[in-house]
Amino acid sequence: MKILNAYCGIGGNRKLWTPNEDEHEIIAVEYNEDIAAVYQDLYPNDIVIIGDAHEYLLRNYKEFDFIWASPPCPTHSRLVDSNQNMFYDRGDMQYPDMKLYQEIILLKSYAPKTTKWVIENVVPYYEYLIKPNVILHRHPLWCNFQLPFKEFEDLRVHMEIEGNTTVYGVSLEKYKIQNKRKRQILRNMVNPELGKYILDRAMEKEIPIQGGLF
Repeated sequence: MKILNAYCGIGGNRKLWTPNEDEHEIIAVEYNEDIAAVYQDLYPNDIVIIGDAHEYLLRNYKEFDFIWASPPCPTHSRLVDSNQNMFYDRGDMQYPDMKLYQEIILLKSYAPKTTKWVIENVVPYYEYLIKPNVILHRHPLWCNFQLPFKEFEDLRVHMEIEGNTTVYGVSLEKYKIQNKRKRQILRNMVNPELGKYILDRAMEKEIPIQGGLF
């Protein structure tokens, strides 16, 4: 399969995608150069593009068999709701980033019928503008294929992030990133078992989900 891993981060979702290194052609897009460098080191056979994943998706969504997108989540998070007075007082309050819904609408409307896609984000502090197909682990997921519910273990709790550098078998120990930042990167990482489960379901031959946006 030709796969787009948009907003790839360090690639937690991708960790278990290729037991055979030549099984998939994977293009990953990440705007942060330091994080992109970690991804490239972990997955040297992937093509890593440093740039705007939102724009890349818009220009290339017809070129892939499977698309995974994880657009920025901080402006949607329930942490905004619990900290909104602090954000307001500091002048840091932001509108929710509508890239999430723009991408859902784009792929629902125009992705080729042969392309499987999933968009992952966080449970928001507001009512969903477009309801997700399913919530797995801690992730609302919008997709065009069947994703039956399944439980996944969450190792991101503080005691499980070993020495601020390792979780789910992914270690940032050797990389020159501040420990506080490493911890945040690891806490944001998708459980690799969830990433594998979603790709496995996408690879099944089935009739994709059809229907309206709402």
